[in-house]
Amino acid sequence: MKKPTTKQLNWLKRGLQQAGGKLPLFDRSGKHYDNRLIQACITHGWAEPWFNNPLKPDWLVCKLTENGRAACTKAMPSSD
Repeated sequence: MKKPTTKQLNWLKRGLQQAGGKLPLFDRSGKHYDNRLIQACITHGWAEPWFNNPLKPDWLVCKLTENGRAACTKAMPSSD
């Protein structure tokens, strides 16, 4: 199973604490996430489109999948 890049993992981890695993549209600096990053995560099964945004149809509103949760969990250091 392919591992997420650091940028992909940082985006995916933000969905762990959100209701329904909602993934953010913007990074912590307010910059819109690159659609290539989002599409790559969808392609690998770590994220999936959630719903269409009628005001901004080009924005992908996504949520974390179970595979995405597993990828985040595997990447987290253990507490041993």
